[in-house]
Amino acid sequence: MIIHIANPIYDAVFKYLMEDERIAKTLLSALLKKKVLTVQSRRHEYTNGTRDKVSMFRIDFAAQVLQDDGTAKLVLIELQKTWLDTETLRFRQYLGAHYSNPENITKDDNPDGFATPMIAVYLLGHRVGDIEEPVLYVNHKSYNYEGQEVTKGIPDPFVESLVHNSIIIQIPLLHGQVNNRLEKVLSVFDQSRKDKHNRQVLNIDEDLYADDEEMIYILHRLTSAAANAKMRQDMNVEDEYFSAIEKRDTEIMVRDKRIEEQEIKLAEQDYKLAEQDHKLAENELKIAENELKIAEQDHKLAEKESQIRTLVTALAGKGLSCKEIAALTGCKTEDIKLML
Repeated sequence: MIIHIANPIYDAVFKYLMEDERIAKTLLSALLKKKVLTVQSRRHEYTNGTRDKVSMFRIDFAAQVLQDDGTAKLVLIELQKTWLDTETLRFRQYLGAHYSNPENITKDDNPDGFATPMIAVYLLGHRVGDIEEPVLYVNHKSYNYEGQEVTKGIPDPFVESLVHNSIIIQIPLLHGQVNNRLEKVLSVFDQSRKDKHNRQVLNIDEDLYADDEEMIYILHRLTSAAANAKMRQDMNVEDEYFSAIEKRDTEIMVRDKRIEEQEIKLAEQDYKLAEQDHKLAENELKIAENELKIAEQDHKLAEKESQIRTLVTALAGKGLSCKEIAALTGCKTEDIKLML
């Protein structure tokens, strides 16, 4: 049977979903691939209508996680959800706040003041580069100088105080695929199931989860959210906000494209002007070379005239007539007379 559930991509719905301890344990257990024994929501901050750049929903948990050896381990889980492409700086700022928060230093049985291990979970409404995996686990390892993995003494509380693992979920890549427990839990976020007339609602086949009490519980809570008038109003506010954001972003994209086109035209004009300047420089160089050649020719002519004048003067000094000198030098008689 197809049922209509509230779309948990909305901050208001996601907050309502994760405030339920049973659902929080179900989701976190699926993410960590370990049983979460207890979970407690810590002091956190939710984004609201005063947001000016992105949708950023953040919620922090302290969870007791069952380990392979049967012991329970306390970990901090910082869960952040966003609709739009997000500056990583904001994620880093939240992480930085965690690292610097003295409340994250356990007091009991911890004389060395080690921080509680932390796991960052990112629910993204957009893709990350060319990564095709819907869920990406980024886990740190330790190596020696030769690049060999160090396992003795690891995990160590000092090391875990300084580094953290991450889980990145790309919601657009869920696409209805359910191959494991986590993908089954995350299927309620699958945006390919949006109602074609109302994106605030997902259409889910409840029969697919009939054998899973935890999933049925999640679906019932999301169904009640869809029927809640206050919840619908909150989703309407988010839609109005993001419509304004999308309009602004579109205007910015159009403006940036126009500026880019203008910059390309200016660059083309600059290139043409540079080519013209280059041609002018080449012409000026040719003119200068021609002038140099003319000057050299004038200099040679002047030297030749000087030599002829000297010769004419010498011949005249010996008593030769202009006619005789002209015959000897090949110059005109009139020119000989001008030289004397």
